[in-house]
Amino acid sequence: MAVLNVDLADRSYPIYIDGGLLRNEALIREHIVGSEVMVITDEVVAPLYLDNLLSILGGLRVQNKILPIGEEVKCMETVSMLFDGMLDARCSRYVTVIALGGGVVGDIAGFVAACYQRGVPFLQIPTTLLSQVDSSVGGKTGVNHPLGKNMIGAFYQPRCVIADLDTLQTLESRQVSAGIAEIVKYGLIRDAGFFSWLSENIDGLLACDQACLEHAITVSCKIKSELVSLDERETSSRVLLNLGHTFGHAIETELGFDEWLHGEAIAAGMVLASKMSERLGWLCSNDVAAICDLLARAKLPLRAPSGMTANDFLRHMSRDKKVSDDRIRLVLLKSIGSAELISDYPDHILTEILNEL
Repeated sequence: MAVLNVDLADRSYPIYIDGGLLRNEALIREHIVGSEVMVITDEVVAPLYLDNLLSILGGLRVQNKILPIGEEVKCMETVSMLFDGMLDARCSRYVTVIALGGGVVGDIAGFVAACYQRGVPFLQIPTTLLSQVDSSVGGKTGVNHPLGKNMIGAFYQPRCVIADLDTLQTLESRQVSAGIAEIVKYGLIRDAGFFSWLSENIDGLLACDQACLEHAITVSCKIKSELVSLDERETSSRVLLNLGHTFGHAIETELGFDEWLHGEAIAAGMVLASKMSERLGWLCSNDVAAICDLLARAKLPLRAPSGMTANDFLRHMSRDKKVSDDRIRLVLLKSIGSAELISDYPDHILTEILNEL
């Protein structure tokens, strides 16, 4: 079992990565506070893993809520419904919330835990590739607003992250590809050698080869845990994790959060960021071609949705959380393996790139 640590002083926590962890009763119960548990999951994950989890929580007072699937569920109405359920069940401030599912479930459950009675413990048990490598780590929780993705939320760290590799064997291929988009991001912003490894092993990842998955997830979580430990609230280096996200979130918002998967939108966003980096003289054409080739081999989109205009992008991007002094700040690539947040780019270059793609 690989064990990493997110170093945040008294709020530090481990990330466990291995197969069979959902059957590890001692590991899961070690991180539960008190005798009350609220499990939040969704209607796809529940038939696969909920009964197993409930069976190892025997003797505790356990409630569970099963959410519909889809990004559109990630809203304040769902949060309110979960609060109603917890209050009806008389959950106290000693209840432990467990997020069992993908990124949507993890973001909602974490936000509920952050807010319920001003904060209760929670555990992340991510069951998708994207959530195992990205959204379950780092304490970003929250919901979407019709005007923007993840605009309502809180930084609130879990007690642990338990990434069971066995859960990835039940994923649809499209979900695997979406997770690979975030894995590629780590190579691009921090580790050129890892990017090369991904280029050589992309077929193994697509086939959910256990050894490939374990290596990719471990490296991704190591990079993210290092950046989170340095900059929990995203005021400096952690912002580099948003490569492609300002563009990608605009796509998700324009499409209403329910047409493209998050990883698909981020892939197209990373192409836009790469093209803009090339136009600014940082990346060479061969670098951009290598990035596009890897994303294409991962069965990810390289272009924005048909019909989405530069004005559509700019309208949504102007509400991005990284906007400062009315400037859209972008994470761009100085080279493969090195990224930087910039705001002093010529506006016409951004507009040209958006029109081209």
